[in-house]
Amino acid sequence: MQTPTITTHEEVMFFDTDCGGVVHNLAYLRMIETARTRLATKLGLNLREMAHTHLYPVLVRTEIDYRKPTKLGDELIIHGKLDSIERARFWCSFEMRRKDEDALLITCKQSLALVQMPQGKPMRLPADWKEKYAHLMAATMK
Repeated sequence: MQTPTITTHEEVMFFDTDCGGVVHNLAYLRMIETARTRLATKLGLNLREMAHTHLYPVLVRTEIDYRKPTKLGDELIIHGKLDSIERARFWCSFEMRRKDEDALLITCKQSLALVQMPQGKPMRLPADWKEKYAHLMAATMK
């Protein structure tokens, strides 16, 4: 059984920073959003299909710990993975590190639910996820 993972690379741009050249908190979330979108593609939730089916992974909760600051020009590596699945939601986790050192900068955990639009109706996760990701099922589902 394989745990879906993703690695993305980002460079801190001027628009990511405050007047002191330090990355502001929303910029970290934008970078995590990019990694999460690419991870969703690995889970079978690609952008073109979502635009057609109107079934979207919707962010329900974000937990983030800012451990060390990043600055203008830093090259970052973001590692993401599917952490666990439940009936109608799933959890992903992310770590952000500076490319030239292995120091942990950010840890983030996010919960998502599949929502059918425009009705806003929560949907169960795809049936094949129970088999594909059985090792990630929450204890209450086993």
